[in-house]
Amino acid sequence: MSTAQIAFLKGHGTENDFVIIPDHDGRLELSPTAVALLCDRRAGIGADGVLRVVRSAAHPEARAMADEAEWFMDYRNSDGSVAEMCGNGVRVFARYLQAAGLAEAGDLAIATRAGVRHAHIAKPGPDGEPGGITVAMGRAELPEGEVTVTVGERDWPARNVNMGNPHAVSFVDDLADAGNLYTAPAVAPAATYPDGVNVEFVVDRGPRHVAMRVHERGSGETRSCGTGACAVMVATARRDGADPAVLGHPVTYTVDVPGGRLVISETPDGTVEMTGPAVIVAEGVFDASRFAVTV
Repeated sequence: MSTAQIAFLKGHGTENDFVIIPDHDGRLELSPTAVALLCDRRAGIGADGVLRVVRSAAHPEARAMADEAEWFMDYRNSDGSVAEMCGNGVRVFARYLQAAGLAEAGDLAIATRAGVRHAHIAKPGPDGEPGGITVAMGRAELPEGEVTVTVGERDWPARNVNMGNPHAVSFVDDLADAGNLYTAPAVAPAATYPDGVNVEFVVDRGPRHVAMRVHERGSGETRSCGTGACAVMVATARRDGADPAVLGHPVTYTVDVPGGRLVISETPDGTVEMTGPAVIVAEGVFDASRFAVTV
C-alpha cells in the first residue's frame, strides 16, 4: 500500500457534490472500499460520489470512445458501486477540465459508461461568474410496464424512464410524502430494475415548472440528480401531453431540486439537454494509504 499523496478537488452541481481525482494516465486503483471511505462525510472528505478523470485511451472501458472524447468520467456512487452516468457529475467534470486548462469555453465531448456526452461551457458573465454548462444527455427511453413506488404504507404509480441509468418517477401531492429517503423506497416489480433504480418524487410548481426529491441508488437522498431531473422532465412532459416529436418544437421545463435549479429541454429528435451550474470549491491532497487507494 502506497503512502503517496494524491491530489483531489471538491466540486458540486446544484449541491450534488463530488470528490474529483485527476488520474490522467489511469494509474490508480479505486476499490469500492476506497470510494466509500473518501465519500464518508464524517471520516472522509465527504461527497455523493467520486469523479475519476482519466484519458479515454488509458481506460479499458473508454478506449473505443477515445477518438471522439479525450476524457473519460469514471463515476462511482458514494457506496463504491459503479454507475453508468451522472448528469450533475458531467457538468462538474467539464468544469474541472476547464479549471485545469484542459478545456476551454465552448463545446466539449466527454466519455461515460452510458456513451459520449456533449457539453457546452458558456463564457463567463459580465460579473466574471463562470457560465452555466449545458449537456446533451441523449434520448430518454420509456420502457412499457406498470411500476409502483412504496414509502411506508403509501404507494404511487411511477413512470419508468431510462437516461443511461434507470429511474422511477412518481407524482405526489407533497414532497414530504417521500419520507426521509435514507433508505431506498420499495419499487415493484423488482425485476424491472435488476441493478437498482433512482426514485424521484415530483410536485407541480407552475406551468412547465416542477420540484423534486430523489433517492439515488448507492447514495441515498442527494441534493440534486441531473439524470433524475431529465427523467422527471420527460415524464412530466408526457403526462402533460407535451411530446416534442408530436409538437414539432422543443419543450422546456424548470426543475427545482433541493440544491438549486436546473433547466431541462427535449428536442423533437428526442435529445434531452440539461443546463445548470457547476462549481469547484476546494482542492488538496490526501494520503493514499489512509483511504485504501492503490497507486
